[in-house]
Amino acid sequence: MQTGRDVTAEGLVDTSQIGWVRMGTTVATNALLERKGDPVALVVNEGFRDLLYIGNQARPKIFDLNIRKPSNLYKTVVEINCRIVPEQENRCQLEHTWPLLEGTSGAKYLEMHPVNVATVRTALQQVRDEGITSVAVVLAHSFACPVHELQVGAIAEELGFTHITLSHQAMPMRRLVARGYTACAEAYLTPHVERYLNSFKSGFDKELAGVDVLFMQSDGGLVRMENFRGARAILSGPAGGVVGYAMTGARETNAPLIGFDMGGTSTDVSRYAGTYEHVIESTTAGVTIQAPQLDINTVAAGGGSMLFFRSGLFVVGPESAGAHPGPACYKKGGPLTVTDANLILGRLLPEYFPKIFGPKENEALDYAVTKAKFDEMRTLINEHLKSGGDSKPLSVEDVALGFIRVANEAMCRPIRALTQARGLDTSQHVLACFGGAGGQHACSIARELGISKVLVHKYAGVLSAYGMALADVVQETQEPCGLAFSAENAAYLKMRLDALAAQCASSLQSQGYSKIELEPFLHLRYDGTDCALMCAPAATTRKEDALLVSYGDFIATFLQRYRTEFGFVLQNRAIVVDDIRVRGLGKNNTPPELEIKQAAVETPKPSGYTRIFFEQGAHDSPIYLTASLLAGNKINGPAILIDQLSTILVEPDCVAEVTQHGDLVINICSSNRTVVDCKLDAIQLSIFSHRFMSIAEQMGRVLQRTSISTNIKERLDFSCALFGPDGGLVSNAPHIPVHLGAMQETVQYQLRVRGDSLKNGDVILSNHPQAGGSHLPDFTVITPVFYREQPKPVFFVASRGHHADIGGITPGSMPPHSTSLAQEGAAFKSFLIVEGGVFQEKHIVERLTTPTGA
Repeated sequence: MQTGRDVTAEGLVDTSQIGWVRMGTTVATNALLERKGDPVALVVNEGFRDLLYIGNQARPKIFDLNIRKPSNLYKTVVEINCRIVPEQENRCQLEHTWPLLEGTSGAKYLEMHPVNVATVRTALQQVRDEGITSVAVVLAHSFACPVHELQVGAIAEELGFTHITLSHQAMPMRRLVARGYTACAEAYLTPHVERYLNSFKSGFDKELAGVDVLFMQSDGGLVRMENFRGARAILSGPAGGVVGYAMTGARETNAPLIGFDMGGTSTDVSRYAGTYEHVIESTTAGVTIQAPQLDINTVAAGGGSMLFFRSGLFVVGPESAGAHPGPACYKKGGPLTVTDANLILGRLLPEYFPKIFGPKENEALDYAVTKAKFDEMRTLINEHLKSGGDSKPLSVEDVALGFIRVANEAMCRPIRALTQARGLDTSQHVLACFGGAGGQHACSIARELGISKVLVHKYAGVLSAYGMALADVVQETQEPCGLAFSAENAAYLKMRLDALAAQCASSLQSQGYSKIELEPFLHLRYDGTDCALMCAPAATTRKEDALLVSYGDFIATFLQRYRTEFGFVLQNRAIVVDDIRVRGLGKNNTPPELEIKQAAVETPKPSGYTRIFFEQGAHDSPIYLTASLLAGNKINGPAILIDQLSTILVEPDCVAEVTQHGDLVINICSSNRTVVDCKLDAIQLSIFSHRFMSIAEQMGRVLQRTSISTNIKERLDFSCALFGPDGGLVSNAPHIPVHLGAMQETVQYQLRVRGDSLKNGDVILSNHPQAGGSHLPDFTVITPVFYREQPKPVFFVASRGHHADIGGITPGSMPPHSTSLAQEGAAFKSFLIVEGGVFQEKHIVERLTTPTGA
């Protein structure tokens, strides 16, 4: 902001002309990635010292040959002998002597061991004497019965700890490990964030007193600077972009939006369909955070992603050239990147870039350096193709285009995970493109996904910052529940929603907001399952109870989402309310965007022409400066649009139109399906490698979400893969190697045993070692896939997962001293768990409950 006023003698910025400040920051993310937070003392129940060190035993990078386990966020651990347990219906005699406590949800708890105040005080004083001022208190069952955490917190406050995080206040949800990580992250990051905020304030006169300073949180809402906390700041930067396209895209289309934010090192994708999509639990830098966050998927493919030719495949990333040395064309000795490929293809024009490159940062983008490096790459690739019998050499442009196609496919994968993996039709969305590099790839990405429209905001290059100016202030409250959703509990649920809504409204009113919106949610799941969905109520005219009248139909939303994501609903199964949540919005008065001048003619005059390479060949394409375009202008592709902050490519058979607000809407012509030649093609092989792996990854996500076994849901002890018609392995997700090496034999065993008897709708269960199994707890489910009326499967999909217990002689069904297979549990060589589309529940229950020796 320019005011024309000088900075004060003390070097402070004059705040008299500043109405408000809204910011996003990566300071918390960077501190977490680099492990530069404050030393933390972790207080846990006795016997749980290594709780967060062990974690959930997940191995997310199991194929990494140099695994580095993330370091702990805490420096020291204090174990205290106190314990609260839930009351059981059939209590033993000893339990009748324990005091009875009531939890926040009304559930009863028993106090096995009270807090020994003197012992805790002594232990915490020793920690304080070591110079540690930040403490995280994580006690079992405190999410619903926090009496012990409150006692320990009060002691810590008396001893002078400056940052005290109680896990039930950080996030009052089940799952002790995740809640513990969240509390540690809060205690670890918040002091670091506060120092950053104090440093920021110190640059202004009066330290910004009287100025409304708001920071963007991971959930897409703003919060006052004094309430900005570490655990809710992880996605502070990307969240602004989601708000930006959500708030501006709705004026151009009623269709759901897919956000496509392509930067230098990575690409973020998200979805908006009238409401923000949040996840309650996510993992960053090896730390699981329980807090509402926008559902943003990131893939390591951006403008700076490096290009390789490995083992006959075109490979893009995940390594990045970064800002220094940057891409080869930056003239600082950098490697070939996606940016270089776009430069070779004429999709970046050096004359429109500032001269900030080279060793002295005073030169233009260097085409010659990039061309020389691509010549070397082309020679290497052509030698490989020639050795494989392919005599047709590739040109430099062919090679660059091949890398662009592979990069595009890599960026399509997280978009498919957000849509297809949840039962949504990708083609029914509009692609909202932003970020510095997104405009060069948007048309190709949309065409690959079957999307017919791309939206490019006029501030696409800085949409994350612009989104912060449009965002609302958010106040959230949440509490655990644990009751069944039923008519008997409807009055209680309404009472608690009313109470939480009143808390949110009161907090926002105290901050000066009069226009307030309240959004109620229930965290619902089927009884006996472990997959809860955060559900807002659907509109309804039903009036069976006060909950329906006041808020709407939560169950309708739950059933619709469950069917969409998983393809079925469970009949005659109770639905449980895990948590009750209210999200309050303090609405900001955002001025409407100005409309631009209407064009007198539809087709504008180009400022020049350039040669751009596409799959169909080279085209002499017009160049347009977006600053000179008017509302109603239409531009037929191929063309290139130069903006102050980005370059936008309009591909052949696409039409870009300028809206009344100065945004661009690009209509994508639907292309005919391409017939792929079966001849070996390194580019097609690379593309289909991404597509097949994407399918296996989507299978894994759904399996993890729907699973009940802790081994599958938390330890990630499962594998998913695709197999050809002969049962041979085609592609797999990066799951468990011991599974993937044997699953092919399991599929081929079924082909040998069942021959041509398999029908559409059949699904096979197997775990026997003679049928390609590993150990019996690893169940393999195999689904043959038929195409149209063909009598034989065209391919197979299979998943293998470790179940908690299958009836062995010891808990876990892995007895160390077994002498026969029957002692390990139920064994299946080839069992039709689904026959003709019908789940054989009765038969599988009979097999699992029949003694293995019978």
